[in-house]
Order: sequence, then structure tokens, then C-alpha cells
Amino acid sequence: MLRFLVLYTALALGANVAQAADLDAVKSGQMESLVTYDEPLPLPPFTVTDESGDEHSMKDFEGKVVLINFWATWCPPCREEMPSLNTLQKEFGENGFQVMTIATGGSNSPEKVAAFFDKEGIDALPRFHDDANFAARAMGVLGLPVSVLVDKNGHEVGRMIGGAEWDSPEAKKVIEALIDEK
Repeated sequence: MLRFLVLYTALALGANVAQAADLDAVKSGQMESLVTYDEPLPLPPFTVTDESGDEHSMKDFEGKVVLINFWATWCPPCREEMPSLNTLQKEFGENGFQVMTIATGGSNSPEKVAAFFDKEGIDALPRFHDDANFAARAMGVLGLPVSVLVDKNGHEVGRMIGGAEWDSPEAKKVIEALIDEK
């Protein structure tokens, strides 16, 4: 409902919303549960911090396809999908694509995230934090994990609630379709 209100408000204010890639045409397997939209949704502004305490926003990723993954170190499905996100980043990271992992909630200290990443060999993903849940609330995240697909224009085009195998052939087709979109 929140995302509908965001889209409705943006359109009412005259936002120029581009046509979304036809992701429904390439969704299959477990990607069937990826919710996609006929029209991309504008993203609300938010910032997250990195391990050094520096702030980052979506402007840092302009022109890239981004998979924002909200997760927590205490969340089993979040932990399970992290290696597949790492593999996806390694495969597509040089092609205008970025996985943006955001550990949300105060119990996900940079030290806990680093320990988990090191233990699991997660070596290609950024370590962003949303300690006060500001980014998660802005994005309407109510549970974990949640992954949000963002097109090159910085608009939300899809959302997956729950864990996924992001390095599966089905997921790769979705990512490729967004990367190839003109």
C-alpha cells in the first residue's frame, strides 16, 4: 500500500515515470515471486553508512542497475542468500550492476557484519549499515530479507520479499534484462 501511495503521489505531482523493462517476460522459477511493476516507482531519498562511517545514497550508483538487499546478521534466510548475492556481484559487477547490502537495525554492528562476511567468504559486497532503520522505513521494508531491484534511472522496478538464489539462471535473466535495457 505504501508503495502505491508513493507512486500515486509522484504521478499526481507530475513525475515523469519511464516505462519499466518487461521483467514479467523473463521471470521464471523462483523469480516468479519477484513482484514487478508496469511503471517504475520513484525511490524515496535515504542514506546509509559504510564501515568507515561515511554516508552514501543512491546517487552513488547513478546509471547502474542496483539490487538493494535489506538484511540482518541474525536472520537465517538473509544469511543463506548472501553467498548467492556475492556470486551475482562478481559476475555482473563490471557490467553496470551493483548489489547494495544494507544491514538494518542496531544489532548489526560493523564488527558483526565483518565477522559474518569474513567467515562466509563474502568478498565482493559492500557493507552498508542502517542502524536506526531509516532507509528500511523509507523503502517500506517490514520484514527481512527484502531485495529491491532498481533500474539505471534510479527507479524501483521489482521487489522480492524473502530469500532467493540470486545466482540462479532465472535471477540472472532478470538482471541481464535490466542491464540490457536502453
